[in-house]
Amino acid sequence: MRPWLPYPLRRRALAVATALVAGLAPAAGVAPWLFFAPALAQERAAGVVVDEVVVQPMTQTMPVVGRIIARESVIAAQVEGTVAVVHKQVGDRVERGEPILELDRVRLESAVDQRRADLSEAEANAEAAAAGAQQARQALERIEGLSGSAAFSQARLDEAQQTALQQEGLQRVAEARRDRAAVALRLAEADLADATILAPFDGAVGDRQAHVGEYLRPGSPVVTLINDTDLEIEAAVPTDRVAALAPGTSVTLTLDDGSHHPATVRAVVPREDPATRTRTVRFTPDFGETDRILAGDQSVTVEIPTDRPRDVVTVHKDAIVVSPRGRMVYVAVDGQAEPRPVTVGASVGDRFEVIDGLAPGDLVVVRGNERLRPGQPIQFEQSS
Repeated sequence: MRPWLPYPLRRRALAVATALVAGLAPAAGVAPWLFFAPALAQERAAGVVVDEVVVQPMTQTMPVVGRIIARESVIAAQVEGTVAVVHKQVGDRVERGEPILELDRVRLESAVDQRRADLSEAEANAEAAAAGAQQARQALERIEGLSGSAAFSQARLDEAQQTALQQEGLQRVAEARRDRAAVALRLAEADLADATILAPFDGAVGDRQAHVGEYLRPGSPVVTLINDTDLEIEAAVPTDRVAALAPGTSVTLTLDDGSHHPATVRAVVPREDPATRTRTVRFTPDFGETDRILAGDQSVTVEIPTDRPRDVVTVHKDAIVVSPRGRMVYVAVDGQAEPRPVTVGASVGDRFEVIDGLAPGDLVVVRGNERLRPGQPIQFEQSS
């Protein structure tokens, strides 16, 4: 219902409106309604990012549940002795070369002192024997120098030769005893060093078998050290899928937090489980930087190939736009956004296999496509 105005007011409003139209019109003879019509300006080009449709190898995969293998080593005592200090408890982290446990050092230090004294005595004996041998050789040379003279005596020469041989033998014996004493000292020093048991690699203490006051013998277990920095993956793979897992084959691992990590096949164990018809496969993972605390026997999912790779046409997943009519993409054609329906298949990383609708080399919009209209002018840059 129109608002009612008194007749004089209606006439005044009409006059004001007519004057305004007449004053704003650009030229005489132009109809007032044309002045209010919107101008037909050229549509502005939209800035977008495009990506090329490419051909790449694709392999169908199937998930297999595996587990993380953390290498464990039982660290044992190298020498006998009483446990004096335990530096690491169960669960503690340890770096290579860091002390784990110490044995009492008093007896071992005394053994080093004794071996050092034995070496000093052996060195002195070797020096005395060398001097005796040198003196005997000089005496022999003097007698040999008298050969052909009236003072020469064959008996004295024979005696001097025999004495020189005896002294040289004594020198060799003394030198051997000196060398043996030096070896004994090195062994005693090694035993003293082994009184402090060091971590052979980075890891964590999984179990501790030795406690303060216990007497250990060589070979007695001290701790079980878990190497959680050098991990492998083990999975039981169906026998009919093992052919696609040659050493060096790349696969993808998924942890329970959803993160994906690459891995390669290290070995296929040549033994089959008759109950499950599977074979054990070992993978070398590359977890890189992860916030997850990885542990032995932790479950992982391994995506293993089910057949050999085949070449397929692929499109980036960001190019797909879901419309009421199905999936479509915008293709850059002559500076315009051309909508095109597509049929996609399996996923290949961050791309889809293209069944129909695109050809290799097509440039599809991957950023800015949510605002596009069919035929809209575009200015694009190609994704890196």
